[in-house]
Amino acid sequence: MLRPYQKAYLKSLANQISHRYLLGKGEIDESFLEQLNLALEAKELIKVGLLQNCPLSPAEVSASIEERLGAETVQIIGRVIVVYRRSEKNPRIQIPVRKP
Repeated sequence: MLRPYQKAYLKSLANQISHRYLLGKGEIDESFLEQLNLALEAKELIKVGLLQNCPLSPAEVSASIEERLGAETVQIIGRVIVVYRRSEKNPRIQIPVRKP
C-alpha cells in the first residue's frame, strides 16, 4: 500500500506520461488486461483512459485492475486512471521510503 507522499511522488512522474491505454464500449477483457500487464511490467506507471462510451465508471475499472493485476491506483482524474505496479524483472522507479 502506497503512502500519501509516495502517491504524490508518482503523481508528479505521471504528469510527464502522455500515452494512455484506452477502454471503449467493451468490458474489460483478458486481452486488455494482458496489454496492461505487459505495460506495467515494462513501465511500472501507466495511464488508462476511459472513452465516453465506456459503460463502466473509473472507480469500477480501477478496482478491477487492482484486483486482477495486483496494481495500485495512484490517482483518478475525470476519466483517466493512473496505475502503478513495481516491475518484478526490471524495477526503474525509486519510490521514496520516507517523507523528504
